[in-house]
Amino acid sequence: VKPLDVISVVLPHPPRDTEVYPENIPLDIVYEDDDVILVNKPAGMVVHPGFNNYTGTLVNALAYHFQNLPQLPGNDGRPGLVHRIDKDTSGLLLISKNEHAINFLAKQFFDHSIARKYYALVWGDMEHDGTVSGYIGRSAKDRRVMDLYDDESKGKWSVTHYKVLERFNYVTLIECQLETGRTHQIRAHMKHIGHPLFSDSSYGGSRIGKGTTFTKYKQFVENCFELMPRQALHAKSLGFIHPKTHQFIHFETDLPADFLAVLDKWRKYVAIL
Repeated sequence: VKPLDVISVVLPHPPRDTEVYPENIPLDIVYEDDDVILVNKPAGMVVHPGFNNYTGTLVNALAYHFQNLPQLPGNDGRPGLVHRIDKDTSGLLLISKNEHAINFLAKQFFDHSIARKYYALVWGDMEHDGTVSGYIGRSAKDRRVMDLYDDESKGKWSVTHYKVLERFNYVTLIECQLETGRTHQIRAHMKHIGHPLFSDSSYGGSRIGKGTTFTKYKQFVENCFELMPRQALHAKSLGFIHPKTHQFIHFETDLPADFLAVLDKWRKYVAIL
């Protein structure tokens, strides 16, 4: 997979958090009508401008391709956004094109009625489907990551349902259905139950979590990390009630090339065990 090109932009003055500079960055648009846009975001693209990321984001691209996108109150600098996914997570992101749409969709996200499924490759041989729940909040040891707590004063309630799709002895491909949508929810939940996402450096998945001590196996895993130097997480499907038609519509997107390549390597590896 080719990494995103580094885009050099000369800013007219020091950036402010609420400013968005339009940039001619291509977008993979899965669906578009007068009210919504569904984008397939590549891994490596930041969703919206923030500290040290004022250019090259999805919002910079949206500002170029679409004018006058609405913003939710308190979301200055994030036109069109009703949700987001991590920089190194690929997949579907829903964008609003007008005030009615953004408010209508925001309520669905608030009510947790948006249907979202992710594919994740996790460390360990999962045998059963399951559910992870708890209060998710910033880690006391590292504010950059999230932890799961029993105490509601330490975070927000979060629920992830997961289903085993394919097992590879040392890693497992699962489907995660979000009942809530918290920051780093799947990544923190999987680490909490001892199955961190494959190649997730922030949550312990970029170290060999399961397997043998053989040098050949270690080299195999390192090759997989090189193929996919980011967490193995993809926003696979998204369903919602359309703000104008009030009909439920559903979309899916294929796994990206890096994810498919790693799965192919694991299939071939376990086939010869």
